[in-house]
Amino acid sequence: MSEDLVLYSNPMSRGRIARWMMEEVGQPYETRMLEYGGPMKAASYLSVNPMGKVPCLVHGRTVVTETAAICAYMAETFPDAGLAPTAAERGAYYRWLFFFAGPVEHAVTNKAMNFTVPADKAQMAGYGSYDETVAAMERRLIESPYIAGDRFTAADVYVGAQIGWGLQFGTIAPRPIFGDYAARVMGREAWARATALDDAAMPQKDTP
Repeated sequence: MSEDLVLYSNPMSRGRIARWMMEEVGQPYETRMLEYGGPMKAASYLSVNPMGKVPCLVHGRTVVTETAAICAYMAETFPDAGLAPTAAERGAYYRWLFFFAGPVEHAVTNKAMNFTVPADKAQMAGYGSYDETVAAMERRLIESPYIAGDRFTAADVYVGAQIGWGLQFGTIAPRPIFGDYAARVMGREAWARATALDDAAMPQKDTP
């Protein structure tokens, strides 16, 4: 498709996941970095994403927000990259992509904020409990080396980044299978390119 691709991001955000996906696809794109606060809440950007957050992908007249959605959109829009699921992979691909974007994200965020769902309210929480969520993650990676099956797909960009960050910041239990999976998916050249670009865009600290 010939429309321009523009990624709004910040190097200290989930925009790093979207950047990794852009590098995996290999299509030309422009990155517009936004600072938190004023620039991200300015009227000019709210007209693009009313939530005033990043990442946000603009492709011609199409606007895609939410990191998992950006990964899925890019995989399907540019199928030559080979990151969309096959018919056989589709069920697992969407199941686990949405599981990580929903229950896992919720469970990990609550853990990071030291919030525990009361036992008598567990059925009201989309994830039940943190331990149950982590156990489900572990079972899936025991079943399959990648989220959708035997090969890397766009789902692994999102899931791999979530697990990698969770291990780094201590919000995901450091089980060996998680470390092995994170190392496998983050060993890709596209991840290294994306990381270098975002690291270079980090705010510079003033030196005395």
